[in-house]
Amino acid sequence: MRWSEIGGQNCSVARALSVVGDRWTLLVLREAFMRTRRFEDFQARTGAPRPVLAERLRSLVDDGIFERRRYSERPDRFEYRLTPKGRDLYPVLVSLLGWGDRWMTDPAEPPVTLRHRGCGEIVQPELACPVCGEWVEARDMEAVVHQPA
Repeated sequence: MRWSEIGGQNCSVARALSVVGDRWTLLVLREAFMRTRRFEDFQARTGAPRPVLAERLRSLVDDGIFERRRYSERPDRFEYRLTPKGRDLYPVLVSLLGWGDRWMTDPAEPPVTLRHRGCGEIVQPELACPVCGEWVEARDMEAVVHQPA
């Protein structure tokens, strides 16, 4: 089976991978959840080549993950905002973050931590805040970027 045919499988994981199963796509989504919206910012923060980034953003818009909104008319400039379908990918990215923190970085000093906006506490990637017990989703969280010492 070719990669381009994976979305035709009767499998939710395969179908999801047909939309987000690319390393550049996952990095674009990471940045979107950190409130990046403009092409130049996505490009600077992911390091994706411009043509690759343009194609990924176009695909994410076509798949309903992003909405493309004009923010300037002269010249035409657009930003990319997560749709409800896109925001539903937040647990996927948080799970990858937790896995990466556990297995791919120094666990004593992860590069990013997540702060629950509701109570202000740093939380481990879970679907509920372990401090206050409130269920959380993307809009309830705040990324706190830590610079290396």
